Amino acid sequence: MRLVLLFFFLISTGISSSSFAQLRDPGLGGRSGGKNLYGEVSVEGEQLNNGKPIKVDLILYTEARNIVERNTVSSNSRYSFNNVPQGLYDLVAEVDGTEVARLRVDLRSPLVSDVKQDISLAWTANGPRTSKPDAVSAADQYPRNSANAALFTKADHALEAKDYDETIKLLNKIVANDPKDFQVWTQLGNLYLLQNKYTEAETNYLRAIDLHSDYYFALLNLGRAEMGLQRYDVAADVLGRAVKLRPKSADANYLIGESYLQLKKGSVAVGYLNEALRLDPKNMVDVHLRLALLYNAAGMKDKAAAEYEVFLKQRPDYPERKQLEEYISTNKKP
Repeated sequence: MRLVLLFFFLISTGISSSSFAQLRDPGLGGRSGGKNLYGEVSVEGEQLNNGKPIKVDLILYTEARNIVERNTVSSNSRYSFNNVPQGLYDLVAEVDGTEVARLRVDLRSPLVSDVKQDISLAWTANGPRTSKPDAVSAADQYPRNSANAALFTKADHALEAKDYDETIKLLNKIVANDPKDFQVWTQLGNLYLLQNKYTEAETNYLRAIDLHSDYYFALLNLGRAEMGLQRYDVAADVLGRAVKLRPKSADANYLIGESYLQLKKGSVAVGYLNEALRLDPKNMVDVHLRLALLYNAAGMKDKAAAEYEVFLKQRPDYPERKQLEEYISTNKKP
């Protein structure tokens, strides 16, 4: 019987299986500052693999799908990524080159220097179970001729090597050959977004949207670019279109919530942030921290304490647990 790894927490939001499969922003505002991310990797049912240790590749990606660092560990051991800049990241686990888990990791809190994120996997005789809330529709596919497909593959490899100039050069060749390729215009926008070149990113996303007005990924990342340009009203409008297209997208709800926070429309923002939590409670659990900081800044310390309390129930091994517990004890309503 063929054994396959059970997929836990997998979120597939890309346009292909390549490195371009849903590039996203590395974090707004060019955040800097070192954080330490670590945790335990456990694999249940490892004995089904003839008792051989299972090698797990852990890859930390920025939201723009750029690789920050790789760790290869044996099952039931510890991994660590040190001195990681503040921001939002995707932590991906691969076995034999196949993605088996994806977790959103929030390293933005000013209260935290160390973040512990454990990963639990299991071997099973059943087929893989996946979750694809943002699966791509047929209308989002764009056919390329063989020459442009080859250029796209080369660009993919250049991105893996972090050669952004070469990646952009190759992508520009594709749109020079075929200016209607809205996916490549979007990827160009993503590369500029990765480098915090928000105006250039905006230009390319708008080209993509002119060609495909309902392309969710271009709208979502245009919203990020507008936030980088501090045009939060424009970002909220664009992200509103993204939410309309994908109301069950936790990312879109989260980002529009952040936009409304910047516009000082906290009552609107809270609704979207809570919706992001409802849609993806496992990967958006750190939104509780964002809500707590919001409530604290507004002087609503009892509500901030309640958010911290919910957060700690889901992250009992949080490194700053004692500090948050003291806050809860001081500010929680009796």
